[in-house]
Amino acid sequence: MKKTILVFSLLILALLLLFQFSKYTLISGDLRIEYVMAIIAIVFLSIGIFINKKTQKQQPVSNTKIDLQKIEVLGISKREYEVLREVALGLSNQEIAEKLFVSESTIKTHVSNLLVKLNAKRRTQAIQISKELNII
Repeated sequence: MKKTILVFSLLILALLLLFQFSKYTLISGDLRIEYVMAIIAIVFLSIGIFINKKTQKQQPVSNTKIDLQKIEVLGISKREYEVLREVALGLSNQEIAEKLFVSESTIKTHVSNLLVKLNAKRRTQAIQISKELNII
């Protein structure tokens, strides 16, 4: 997070310096406006390509397999497991309910059951425990 803030701060600083330099060169008459516009366009194109490459970076695929026996040992039903996967994706109870075509109270019940079975106090803790147990 700190690295991202630093990178964007440096980009903003570089752009401000570029604009000040272009303003100076236009006032002094050393450079024509077409060249300044071309330089600014190239800089913005480069920044766009850089940001696109950073955001399109593929997430590393883990080679760990899901431990189905652990799911059975914990007593997690198929529907609770579906809810757990959706919770791991960061969906809210309402979003999960709409996706699985059930009521929100049903999802709340499943999440409560999952928290008990995984011995977790919060959804984030349940996800962390699930990842450690290789069930998601």
